[in-house]
Amino acid sequence: MPPAPVPESILKKRKRDEQWAEKKAAATVAAQKKARANRSEIFKRAEQYVKEYRSQERDLIRLKREAKAKSGFYVEPEAKLLLVVRIRGVNDIAPKTKKILQLLRLRQINNAVFLKVNKATLSMLQRVEPYVAFGYPNLKSVRELIYKRGHGKVNGNRIPLTDNSVVEGVLGKHNIICVEDLIHEIFTVGPAFKQANNFLWPFKLSAAKGGLSHKRLHFIEGGQAGNREHFINNLVRASN
Repeated sequence: MPPAPVPESILKKRKRDEQWAEKKAAATVAAQKKARANRSEIFKRAEQYVKEYRSQERDLIRLKREAKAKSGFYVEPEAKLLLVVRIRGVNDIAPKTKKILQLLRLRQINNAVFLKVNKATLSMLQRVEPYVAFGYPNLKSVRELIYKRGHGKVNGNRIPLTDNSVVEGVLGKHNIICVEDLIHEIFTVGPAFKQANNFLWPFKLSAAKGGLSHKRLHFIEGGQAGNREHFINNLVRASN
C-alpha cells in the first residue's frame, strides 16, 4: 500500500523550519567568532587603560616633587568631570529649580549623574545648589558606580550592565564596545561623552550610612549641599 501523501502545507513548514535552523546555527557560529575576537580586543584595551592611568599618576607625583624641590607647588589641571547627587526633596522648591533638576535627570533623592564641566552646567548647578551635592569623582568612584549600580538605556528600558553586548549594541558605533571603554570615556570626558552619559541611566544610590545632617547648609558651613570638590568621593563610599 503506497504511503499517504504529505500535505503541501506540512512540506512547506518543514522546509521553513530547516531554513530557520540553518540560519540560527550560522548566526550562533558568527556570534561565537565575534565574541572571541571582542574578548581579545577588550583585554588589550583594558591593559592600555591601566597603563594610561598609571602613567598619569606617575607624572602627577613627579611634577609635584619637582615643584616641591624648587620651593613651589604644582597646580593640578582643572577637573573636566562632575558627579552630582540630589540630597533634598521637592518641599518648597521653585518651579524653575524643579525644571533644572529634571533637565539634569535628578528626579529623586539620592539620584546621581555625571556632568561635563562647562559654563552651562556650572550656571545650572548654581541655581539648584541647595538641593544637590557635587564634586570631582576619582577613577575609583566612577568605576564602582558603573560596575555596581550602572544601568543602560536600551530602547527606553533600564537594562543592567551585566554584559558587554548591552554596551556595544548602543555605543558600538562610537567605538565603545565594553564597560571598560564606557568607564574610560566617562572619566576622561572623551569625544563621545555625551552619548555615553545619555546611555547611562541615573544612578540610584542608597541612603548614606548614618544619614546626612544639615542638608540645608552649604558644605563649607558644615552642611551637605554645594561643591564638595574631591570630598564627593567620600559621599559615594557612604552611599554605595
